[in-house]
Amino acid sequence: MNLISISALTDNYIWILYNDHQECLVIDPGEAIPVLQTLSTNKLRLTSILLTHHHDDHVCGVPMLLQYFPVSVYGPQETIKQGANIILKEGDNITLLDINFDILSFPGHTLGHIGYYSDPWLFCGDTIFSAGCGKIFEGTPKQMYESCQKINKLSPNTLICSGHEYTLVNLAFAASLLPDNNVINSYQLDMQQLIIQKKQIQPSTLYLERLINPFFLCHDLNLQKAINFYPKLGETWKVFSIVRQKRDQFKLN
Repeated sequence: MNLISISALTDNYIWILYNDHQECLVIDPGEAIPVLQTLSTNKLRLTSILLTHHHDDHVCGVPMLLQYFPVSVYGPQETIKQGANIILKEGDNITLLDINFDILSFPGHTLGHIGYYSDPWLFCGDTIFSAGCGKIFEGTPKQMYESCQKINKLSPNTLICSGHEYTLVNLAFAASLLPDNNVINSYQLDMQQLIIQKKQIQPSTLYLERLINPFFLCHDLNLQKAINFYPKLGETWKVFSIVRQKRDQFKLN
């Protein structure tokens, strides 16, 4: 299998997974034109559309794509109005392009948000980004924490195929909390160079995210010290909530 990331809109990622027969599926097409251009360039035939949640920047390309490729659209209940005709939920399993995908529920960013997991790929929409996580629009911090923990239980080799490119600002935020973390500082420099060289920096891996992503470090005493909050047993999600609030307020100088 082959993976293509398409930059779209302001900072979105659209993902295409295709096989040796040039058949492909597309995940979260926020716009259609760059997808159609990629399909044409690579001589690919679209066979399925997968949606993780209902936000416009992840679904607006669906109507035009269906004009050219009248295929099935998979998604959670909340994406029916956006074109989904095969509705998925936690525990479902689908096979596309001979790949078996487990459907995982990731409430937080939206209440019905789902992810598609087939080792090594995790298409997680706006749940996890490199060094960050999605904003909490409809769910609660506890739900979002639990969604991230669900991801954290996957194989360390999992490829995190997220919906946006926020790596540099996320790393700047992580470094502001953990200025003595050499892994974060080193990775920040590496990413700056890759972006200058216009090289692809996604997908990330779960192994890496466990080292650099503050939303996976809520158990870390250094992070707890940085926010001056030490949770009681079973309340690590409160650390997550405070870090998310600080990220919402963070701005690059």
